[in-house]
Amino acid sequence: MGSSSMEQKKLEMFEVGPCEDAYQMGFLIGQRFCDQIRSRLATDLIHQNQLLPFAQTPQSEPLLKALRENNQTKFPKYWDELLGTAAGSGVPVLDILLINFRKEILAFLPKEAKSSNADSPDDCSDVLIVSDSMAIAAHNEDANVALFGHTYLIKGTLPNGPSFIAYTYAGELPSCAFGFNSHGLAFTLNSVPPDEDEIMAGGIGRNFMSRDLLEAKSIDDALSRIHSSEISVGHSYNLIETRTRKIVNVETASRKRVSVRVIGETPFFHANMYLHLQISQVQDENSLSRQKRAAILTKQSKAEFLSLLGDTNDTKYPIYMTGILKTFEFFLVNPLFINLLPNTQVHYFTRCVQL
Repeated sequence: MGSSSMEQKKLEMFEVGPCEDAYQMGFLIGQRFCDQIRSRLATDLIHQNQLLPFAQTPQSEPLLKALRENNQTKFPKYWDELLGTAAGSGVPVLDILLINFRKEILAFLPKEAKSSNADSPDDCSDVLIVSDSMAIAAHNEDANVALFGHTYLIKGTLPNGPSFIAYTYAGELPSCAFGFNSHGLAFTLNSVPPDEDEIMAGGIGRNFMSRDLLEAKSIDDALSRIHSSEISVGHSYNLIETRTRKIVNVETASRKRVSVRVIGETPFFHANMYLHLQISQVQDENSLSRQKRAAILTKQSKAEFLSLLGDTNDTKYPIYMTGILKTFEFFLVNPLFINLLPNTQVHYFTRCVQL
């Protein structure tokens, strides 16, 4: 199946589990989406032109060894799930490792190994609010063009009963984008750009951290999991607890640096830059432009939140990017349901889930 035909397909949800073990869950996911996984690996220029060539050099060995050992030790179950995905899809384990550790590897590539096909910026945006009348987390998912036709939903049921739904990039652990579980805990993610001296080679991968959040029972549990992980590069998490109508934004960096901001009645917009964790970061004109634009837009209703995420006023750096993978996701915390609202140019589905 070619990538062009997959672009037109309705986004598929695959229900898996409970499984005998994590390897089997990964195997079944890999088997079901083997075409998408193989197609993504074949067409992803970052993977083909940077990650794979680097992985074949002696310089890559210490970094890849540290990533393997640290993540397998910290999260043996998710490591088995990843290996199962490779086996089920019939692709080399190395390829699956490279796309799952994409950010943790690209940050440490030698300058001569970086091609002109630089990793495109992550342009996801979130707007959050918790007031007496509403508790909302709205998110748009922008990603590399290589992901067109290479995403799906996983509804996983764990052996001990709980389940989760996660928007998943082909070949990666669920989910580096957004997801929620039957405990009433949901999250969205924003990439952030720490400077080179703020990152740590061989630490915990962001995909492993977000996979762990899919099993968190509450915001406190999620924060405990985040605090306990020695991540390699930075990330921003928007955690949503439907039972208590609580939303927090969590910014993280290496060396277990974490900053938590509780969301209140003042709307909070987050692009792809640190806002409250004091850290040296790459100055991203794209995120700065989106932050400035969001600051002047009205944010008083559900419709205005979605309008903000679809804003294209800035032709160079619009909040709503075009020509790349785009989905909308909307979490309405009260009443207790989650509605996924994608852009019709890419995906054609609307799904409500009662927690």
